[in-house]
Amino acid sequence: QVQLVESGGGLVQPGGSLRLSCAASGSIFSVNTMGWYRQAPGNQRGLVATVSRGGSTNYVDSVKGRFTISRDNAKNTVYLQMNSLQPEDTAVYYCNWKGRPTAWTRSEVDYWGQGTQVTVSS
Repeated sequence: QVQLVESGGGLVQPGGSLRLSCAASGSIFSVNTMGWYRQAPGNQRGLVATVSRGGSTNYVDSVKGRFTISRDNAKNTVYLQMNSLQPEDTAVYYCNWKGRPTAWTRSEVDYWGQGTQVTVSS
């Protein structure tokens, strides 16, 4: 059973930075899109950023210019560099991968991490 493991969350002051990482505990035959989502208390989980296997990126408007998503295909790891953090960025951050677990799996599977807490507060 493949699990995604996030790391790098924590408490930071407004204007500070954090870097989140997400790696798989097992092997996945192919991974297409990697992404980060977040969920604040009382809110639904929403998209933060995605990166395709080829490196194309997509961001929600509220983080453009502050967050950078990247991936290392050789290490099967996705990162989220978060700069100029604000209190409204406080949430549990989840990584999401879309991929095929084996060569004979036809449909993509959604993999989710357990979440890592990011708190921005003075």
